[in-house]
Amino acid sequence: MKVLIIEDDVNVSEAVALCFQLRWPEVNITRVLKGKEALDILKVKSFDMVMLDINLPDISGFDVLHEVRTFSGVPVIILTVQDKEDDQVKGLELGADDYIVKPFKPRDLIARVNSVLRRVDSSKKTDNNPVVTIGHISLNLSKNQIEIGNKLEKLTPNETQVLYTLMSSPGKIISSEDISEAVWGKAFPDNNRIRTYIRRLRIKLNDSPPLMIRSKRGKGYAFFSPK
Repeated sequence: MKVLIIEDDVNVSEAVALCFQLRWPEVNITRVLKGKEALDILKVKSFDMVMLDINLPDISGFDVLHEVRTFSGVPVIILTVQDKEDDQVKGLELGADDYIVKPFKPRDLIARVNSVLRRVDSSKKTDNNPVVTIGHISLNLSKNQIEIGNKLEKLTPNETQVLYTLMSSPGKIISSEDISEAVWGKAFPDNNRIRTYIRRLRIKLNDSPPLMIRSKRGKGYAFFSPK
């Protein structure tokens, strides 16, 4: 496994690296201090996981994430001291796969990394039926992308799994808790995370006003065949 750690605090960077090395002794770790250097590396090298701090010395980690999502679907976990809900929502909206607030417990970090890796691995193991099609919308699970007519839109692994959960039961209301269980393996106490992904998916589906992904107040969300 190849991991890129983008963190300007050397102590934190070493702690994150140690977590990976203890859990995955064969891991190949690259550590950088600045966002621009990380972008240069990501454009020429492939990684299985990126750990990204927000408060970098040259550019914001949010800017790094925004740029990364223009050319790569690599899993990205934000690791930062910023615990404001708005920052967490912003990170998820930009395409982060998870958001961990420092200080963290090594066991929790490893569990979150494992969860993201399982979702990525699950999206790759879809040889029997890698494409789900409803109307003119086709979701390719192995490529993490949707085809809308002749237009292709890239998805993050999490977006793919959220949309797959909805498209697997068209017309059925699925609660936020059930979506969380299907995607992350646990139900989250608030719905902000799910709302963030629904909002991103509606944008990528050009679903405004929402006719494909519909919400029922207090109940959940359902996917309907596009007209």
